Amino acid sequence: MNFGSWIVENGGVIFGGLGVVFAMLASLGSAKGLSVVGQAASGLVPEEPQKFGKTLILQLLPGTQGLYGFVIALLILLQLSGDMTLAQGMYLAAVGMPIGFVGWGSAVSQGKVAASGVGILAKNESQTTKGIIYAVMVETYALLAFVISLLLFFKFGAFFA
Repeated sequence: MNFGSWIVENGGVIFGGLGVVFAMLASLGSAKGLSVVGQAASGLVPEEPQKFGKTLILQLLPGTQGLYGFVIALLILLQLSGDMTLAQGMYLAAVGMPIGFVGWGSAVSQGKVAASGVGILAKNESQTTKGIIYAVMVETYALLAFVISLLLFFKFGAFFA
């Protein structure tokens, strides 16, 4: 069997698996974003332990992109089968890309903005909500990418029947 026929025969599940990997890139971004905020919060909490709850809210924000990516990855994973066509697999790879790439960048950026929100909390606790709002604004683009991935997945559901 030559490589070309092997790809045609097995490419569907290979590309579908890549769709899972692409979608999970959002989790990589979330881990980085959570790390950035956690480092900033770790500098504040020992001095002012009563602010732990508010720093935790800021730290949780970049984690949502990982959840969006996980949902898309799970939907793709549930479609994988050994007899899927190359076109179906490539389509599933494309489904994972919007949330994977946009979610990754968004989570890292949101982590940086939320870390700045920890700075707001440290300087003026009454203004903390503004730091949360700044961080949530970055989330908008991950949410849009999540919706695009969902629409791509469900729009062509008959493609997999």
